[in-house]
Amino acid sequence: MQKSDLKQFEEKMEKTIDALKSEFGTIRAGRASPSVLDKVHADYYGSMTPLSQMAAISVFEARTLIVAPWDKSALKAIEKAILTSDIGINPQNDGSVLRITFPPLTEERRKELVKLIKKYGEEAKVSVRNTRRDAIEYFKKQQKSSEITEDDLKIAEKLAQELTDKNCTAIDKLTAEKEKEILEI
Repeated sequence: MQKSDLKQFEEKMEKTIDALKSEFGTIRAGRASPSVLDKVHADYYGSMTPLSQMAAISVFEARTLIVAPWDKSALKAIEKAILTSDIGINPQNDGSVLRITFPPLTEERRKELVKLIKKYGEEAKVSVRNTRRDAIEYFKKQQKSSEITEDDLKIAEKLAQELTDKNCTAIDKLTAEKEKEILEI
């Protein structure tokens, strides 16, 4: 068994965790974060363009984002994109920049967000487990074609399980941190 064989599955699991982190970044927690706008795209000269490519997005105060477009003619398109997104916030347009003020989260909204966070965490764990399954199938095929021994197969299965456990623990930790952040008043 080659260490590089297991490395490819480890990288897949790490990508799952990175995707989870970016997904958590888009969930607003009552305080301003530019990553909330990562999934928002605006119509810019006929193509859907991410806001980060159209404007400077910065945190003004703890609960306020400033969106300053590089092309002032795109201000209306950016405002429309933010309004139609699922963020649920109305930007204030002062003619040159957009101010996005994040109100404190209600208790009901916090509970909804916690459910969403747990769902994302569970989906990430399922993805990690699927990667483990793929790894074990890969090593079983190698053993069947006599590329590795049965002992190597057992070692590979054990290492794949350890990798899965490590990544599931990391996912649980990320989920708990984000949950704590959301429930913090």
